[in-house]
Amino acid sequence: MKKTAGMSTKATPSVDASSAGPTVRCPTCSGPSLFAPANRFRPFCSERCYQIDLGAWANEEFRVPAPMPPEDSPFGDPRTEP
Repeated sequence: MKKTAGMSTKATPSVDASSAGPTVRCPTCSGPSLFAPANRFRPFCSERCYQIDLGAWANEEFRVPAPMPPEDSPFGDPRTEP
């Protein structure tokens, strides 16, 4: 892999041209990613993008926001309260 000044390069999985399949957008970097069994990191384009996404899950960055209860409400399951 050759690194040029001002440009970053990243390793991509080695895929031979004969196993071409559909190309999707990588969820992390938005680059092209081969969506076929030959790409073991699919739908990500590389191990780097896979690890970035895994780290985001580990840091709980992918959460569904929940409404905060009022401060004067009792703690517990809101479904059991009148």
